[in-house]
Amino acid sequence: AGRVGLTLAAAAEAQVGVTTKYDASYEVLIYPGGDVPIDRGACTDVVVRAFRQAGVDLQVKVHEDMLEAFDEYPKLWRLKEPNTNIDHRRVPNLQVYFERAGMSLPITRDPRDYVPGDIVAWDTGGKTHIGVVSRQRSEDGERFQIVHNHGAGARIEDKLFAWKIIGHYRAE
Repeated sequence: AGRVGLTLAAAAEAQVGVTTKYDASYEVLIYPGGDVPIDRGACTDVVVRAFRQAGVDLQVKVHEDMLEAFDEYPKLWRLKEPNTNIDHRRVPNLQVYFERAGMSLPITRDPRDYVPGDIVAWDTGGKTHIGVVSRQRSEDGERFQIVHNHGAGARIEDKLFAWKIIGHYRAE
């Protein structure tokens, strides 16, 4: 993992025990730099907060990219224009942004392809989910664990291959 990846992994790991609740509800956020209260959030908030610690505001990046290429983004929410309060907090939007930013990597079943700081998106059975590859290895040492919020606050768990991977991204 490169320096950016290690920064992302450490920043995601630092949310464990701090972000203790799952809350994906819509909130009006300041722009730029808006965030829901640190004790709560959704899976996307783990990623957004990690990138902020690495000096990248995904709220701004996604918004600016949506202004430039709105038609490239999913129409799942019937929006007519970008919304700085929520766009960066939606997994499909982060996926489009990461793809457009040239961060996409192949999806494989080889745990060696997933290094600390990588971003992984899944289909958990009809719902999308996203997390950050941590610096901590699984019990068997075969793969790195994932920092994510899948309903109980930010946690580090052995979930890399728990669901169908639909996206693999790396910031350089």
